[in-house]
Amino acid sequence: MASADFSGIALVLLAAGQGTRFGGGKLAAPLAGEPVARHAAAMLGALPFAARFAVVSPHTPDLGALGFGALMLEPSGAPQSRSLAIGVGAAQAMDARAVLVALADMPLVTSGHIEALVASFDGKLIASSAAGRPMPPAIFAASYFPALGKLSGDRGAASLLAGAPSIAISAAEALDIDYPADLAKAEAQLARR
Repeated sequence: MASADFSGIALVLLAAGQGTRFGGGKLAAPLAGEPVARHAAAMLGALPFAARFAVVSPHTPDLGALGFGALMLEPSGAPQSRSLAIGVGAAQAMDARAVLVALADMPLVTSGHIEALVASFDGKLIASSAAGRPMPPAIFAASYFPALGKLSGDRGAASLLAGAPSIAISAAEALDIDYPADLAKAEAQLARR
């Protein structure tokens, strides 16, 4: 595998979700002594991206100390597609060659998986995949920025990821904190590491 070239790649961490299935406040919920959002942010913040942006709400834990510039989701409560457009707009403004999109409610993704994605990026598009389903984290070349900015609804970039090349991610790493029971699963996974 080629080495991971992070130059010109901006990171966009989507961290403004309302967590309605969770009952609200999931990104601030404690997981192994830290808010859920800080797990993903700490791992990603240690990697040499050209820039790091977090699209946030007033309820998102502060991620500034982990190297993230905060981009407030406006209007508050807007769907994931709006968060994506805001983050991609910031990447476009800095003339990034690509953007890696990650989710703050996926706290178990490893730096090794991110490095594999970056090393396998062909200059166009690459996704993660679990059970054959493409998903974030994913990298989009600048040529995708206009399409990412025009998405609507709460499905994010799923339509653009259909059929994309991908790197497999384990079910454990792909755990998405949607419900309170998912916190217990994540705690168990972290205890095994």
